[in-house]
Amino acid sequence: MSVQERKQRERVERERLIVATARELAEQQGWDAVTTRRLAERIEYSQPVLYSHFRGKREIIGAVALEGAGEMAVAVRAAAAAADGPRARVTALARAYLDFAVRNPAVYDALFQLDGGLAFANEDTPQPLKDAFAALLESLGEVAGDGVHPGLFTEVFWAALHGLATLTRAGRLLPEDAAQRVELLVDRLAMV
Repeated sequence: MSVQERKQRERVERERLIVATARELAEQQGWDAVTTRRLAERIEYSQPVLYSHFRGKREIIGAVALEGAGEMAVAVRAAAAAADGPRARVTALARAYLDFAVRNPAVYDALFQLDGGLAFANEDTPQPLKDAFAALLESLGEVAGDGVHPGLFTEVFWAALHGLATLTRAGRLLPEDAAQRVELLVDRLAMV
């Protein structure tokens, strides 16, 4: 292995460490606790080294969001693939999405609440975000209904899921009714 290859590998590993540490700190203490100084201390590198990878917290949030989008896509696809039939797939997709939001609140915030400098819904949208939407579209597109654009239906269903996730996390909805909400969403919106 050449010196250049080794340095590149070390750089990639440092970047992974920064993202993993930011994510861990955010999940434990919230995004306000994630500062470049604290990250530099935790990873045992200087702040200039951290800044050689990311220009600041915003880019770190974006990196966490991209990583999380990939994980969410995997979770949604796995849940849908394990289900039999359109109704079961949509229900499994909804549960997997909501479970992801509960299990990964800081990542969910990085994806949908915080400014990570990422473009959504245009040609500059990073591939992991496009893939996360595609994971929803794959199951939801088949239940959009006659004359309804599958992408538009997916956006509306996703917005409903996001609302449920956000309101549940904020303590605005009774947790014991979570399963009924998913069933109602599937029955009334997806009508499967």
